[in-house]
Amino acid sequence: MSRPAVFLDRDGTLMEEVHYCADPALVRIFPGAAEAMLKLKACGFLLVIVTNQSGIGRGLLTKAQYLAVQAELMRQLDETAKCRSLISAAYFCPDAPPPVSSRRKPEPGMVLEAVRDLDIDLSRSWFVGDRSVDIECGQRAGTRTILVQTGYGTGETASLTAPNPDFVVKDVVVAAEIILELVK
Repeated sequence: MSRPAVFLDRDGTLMEEVHYCADPALVRIFPGAAEAMLKLKACGFLLVIVTNQSGIGRGLLTKAQYLAVQAELMRQLDETAKCRSLISAAYFCPDAPPPVSSRRKPEPGMVLEAVRDLDIDLSRSWFVGDRSVDIECGQRAGTRTILVQTGYGTGETASLTAPNPDFVVKDVVVAAEIILELVK
């Protein structure tokens, strides 16, 4: 039976934005993010990270560096939430534009891979991110969307190129509260 998911951007949404983060020592999850994710998971949502990592394609970091940063993020989330495997899956696109890639947000390729891999019901799913490409990706995939005003989110509200998100909120904690309130 298909389950709903919350698709999450990584940098600027779950953890502090660090321009092309290549060092696990720089990973800082946002306060309350892990606990908010735990509440979503307890309510039956799969949690899926979907992240553009063009720094790999640009030669600014290696895949190994990306994986080390990702492992540290997962460690911090699990440790803080006191939960093993809080995140169901993570997808990343190393492509640098141009050309346009079907996997690079705003294209929904990574979301559709997750749907195939995890049997996700997009009609009951959400996409949470700090950039207009996150919102557009979620909308192209058929999810509801929330723009968080962390990371690049503060400046994104005025420059959204896609239709407006369903909600614009302070951070991922408030995003989770809204999602949980609407599924009651």
